[in-house]
Amino acid sequence: MKPLDQFIAQMVESARLAQAQDAPAATALIQKALAESGLLPQSATTPTAPSPSPGPRPFVDLNAAPSWSARPRGPARARGGAQHEVQAPGRFLAGSFTSGAGTRRYKLYVPAQPASGPRPLVVMLHGCTQNPDDFATGTTMNRLAEEHGCLVLYPEQDGAANHSLCWNWFETAHQQRGSGEASLIADMTRRVLAEHDGDPERVFVAGLSAGGAMAAILGAEYPELYAAVGVHSGLAAGSARDMISGLKAMKQPGKWRPLRSAPPLIVFHGDADHLVHAANGEAVLAQFTAARGPGLERHTEGHDHAGRRCTVQSWRDGEGRPVAEHWLLHGAGHAWSGGNAAGSHTDAAGPSASKEMLRFFLAQRPH
Repeated sequence: MKPLDQFIAQMVESARLAQAQDAPAATALIQKALAESGLLPQSATTPTAPSPSPGPRPFVDLNAAPSWSARPRGPARARGGAQHEVQAPGRFLAGSFTSGAGTRRYKLYVPAQPASGPRPLVVMLHGCTQNPDDFATGTTMNRLAEEHGCLVLYPEQDGAANHSLCWNWFETAHQQRGSGEASLIADMTRRVLAEHDGDPERVFVAGLSAGGAMAAILGAEYPELYAAVGVHSGLAAGSARDMISGLKAMKQPGKWRPLRSAPPLIVFHGDADHLVHAANGEAVLAQFTAARGPGLERHTEGHDHAGRRCTVQSWRDGEGRPVAEHWLLHGAGHAWSGGNAAGSHTDAAGPSASKEMLRFFLAQRPH
């Protein structure tokens, strides 16, 4: 049996064990599969199995549980020489939003500097095993938002919806306009815009891994709401229809579905990412640029950032407006580029995905 086929078979069996409420056996099999596939060191500690609960089938998280998850929530602390988090001076508000698709908590960063008008809004979608506080710490987006006067919204996945806290990007019910988590996040975005004087023409969405895949879905399904999309280590919209096809897509992306229209897009992906293959970043790019038709002008250049080589491609339309960027990070794995090591799943080597995404977002001109 090929390694990928064996891995998929083990994941299918672990899902069956979980459905049979044999959580210890399911967890042990998942750890075995991850170790044998090279996605998790053989010496990795087996995480505590979550208690079974009714609801959607949980997606198998391919990230080892970060060390912060064993600590109470609160300001991030440095680990092993990691950079301490410098708190941004604005307010980091906690809230909750309910729609027909369910209820989710969120955190919202409001800059300390007075607003001169409606503020841009950046929606940040965390990856598996993360939460808003951890994601804000790792990306340092709040500090950048303070400099540019932006609101930053961090929706939070609920453990009852997914035990690994992944956004359910791989289920068709959450990939369509007007249903599931895509509609919930879009409606939450609109509510925050209205309540905090956000600029409806400067609304952006970005995410990491499962959050990146959900950001692509939001851009595909709500192009009139999101003026640009940032996908870090994610997948194209509609890459999967269930957990098993999602696992396959992470290893080898299939055919992406065409879009009628798409907002501008910036993609970051490491070519040493063993969790979500770098070809997925190329698939997201192809999906979004194809929606714009022919006539885009492409530029390719190389960059060195803190010793890391990057290949950067950019596209502009016939009017010279930036419509796409693709950052291929040579030697980088599955982590937020240029992030703060006080947060989980970050790579401090750079370049700063947060800085480059915000630059790209704010360069967009309202139509």
